[in-house]
Amino acid sequence: MSVVSVKVKKEIKDKMIKYKDRVNWAQEFRRFIEEKIRQLEAEENFKKLIEALEGASWGVPKGFSTRSVREDRDSG
Repeated sequence: MSVVSVKVKKEIKDKMIKYKDRVNWAQEFRRFIEEKIRQLEAEENFKKLIEALEGASWGVPKGFSTRSVREDRDSG
């Protein structure tokens, strides 16, 4: 594991000390950072998916509908 430092205002630090018996601040920071990273990775993956879908050729070849209707008429 690595160490990360965070600067907070003195009044925040004082309140953190006040509630240290009720809150594991290190665990809360780790949880927040991990969740934020999951969100960012999900956004990144979603953007990649959208780009891949936009680059894909969707639809049917030109003239497919006309040929299909004619084939259907001719077969009946």
